[in-house]
Amino acid sequence: MQQIVREVVNGAIGYEAGLDALTVAPAADVDAALGGALRDTFEQLFKGGWQPAELHRVVARLGDPVKAALVADAATAYGKRFSDVDPRWLAQAASLPAFARRADRITLVDSSLGLLIALRRLPLIEVLIPPPGTKAAILPTGGDNRMLERVRALLAKAESTDFPAEAEAYSAKAQELIARHSIEEALTSADRTDVVPFARRIGVDHPYESEKASLLDAVARANHCHTVWSPELGFSTVFGFDADIDGVELLYTSLLVQANRAMARDEPAKGKARIKAFRRSFLVAYAVRIGERLAQATRHEIAGVRDLLPVLRGRDLQVRETMQKAFPRTVRSRGSRVDSREGWESGRAAADEAKLR
Repeated sequence: MQQIVREVVNGAIGYEAGLDALTVAPAADVDAALGGALRDTFEQLFKGGWQPAELHRVVARLGDPVKAALVADAATAYGKRFSDVDPRWLAQAASLPAFARRADRITLVDSSLGLLIALRRLPLIEVLIPPPGTKAAILPTGGDNRMLERVRALLAKAESTDFPAEAEAYSAKAQELIARHSIEEALTSADRTDVVPFARRIGVDHPYESEKASLLDAVARANHCHTVWSPELGFSTVFGFDADIDGVELLYTSLLVQANRAMARDEPAKGKARIKAFRRSFLVAYAVRIGERLAQATRHEIAGVRDLLPVLRGRDLQVRETMQKAFPRTVRSRGSRVDSREGWESGRAAADEAKLR
């Protein structure tokens, strides 16, 4: 059975032929062969930088819930093999949804074989959280939990209100807290060698991933961070200091919720192609305008603090060096087309509604 599995994965025999052979073979032999191959592959990926939530998300994008559930089970089982596991890794594994219902045997064999092929195509990526079984690295101490909770509460109110003026006020206050905390953190840690840039991968969901990645990049740049977009894997890697990345992730998530709500409110009623062009153009304009306003708000906060600019320049250099080490070769992506004037104008108007001082 192991030979059949290897030949299917390597393309020596066709998928359907291999699946037929596995479904009529003794169940115990098939389970052992597929289970062993999957365990080895999962171990390689987890050691190679993939975190449970990231791997589950990439597999879930394939559209097969059984494959996604197999990832959840594998992450839980892998974490249990070790006595000392990073709590963030464990928390991700525990948050993944399990099987909603039990799959029949043929479906399970089919999904397991298909998952194995999909996993073997994934590249190894940078280790950002120490995987189980490895020595813990020097990790960030984490942001101010009280500040983050206040920001979350403000953004939740901005997302829930139907009144643009209220959403604007809540979002503006949240950005004010984020910027102020970032400045305080930069000044107090300027001479500390243990405070260094890190990276965090943030998922960007389809549809319109490129446009959403542009919004994330706009939020990141306004908050002293840089991003690298990996479209084939559906995530952006955000580089920056830990407190800044916390603010970027919170603000991006909230602004995306507000953008989707405004887009659904304003989009045309008919025409599939027209709606698609509208949504794409809306998100492009929204990202551009949000970037402009966030940058303006950041400049306003910085202007009132003496001796801050040299500190920020030094931190930006550190962030860029960290990004260059992780991604020595990057290319600039071509901007998205704007095919709908009404989508562009509506997107800028929605960004004005969510404007941030």
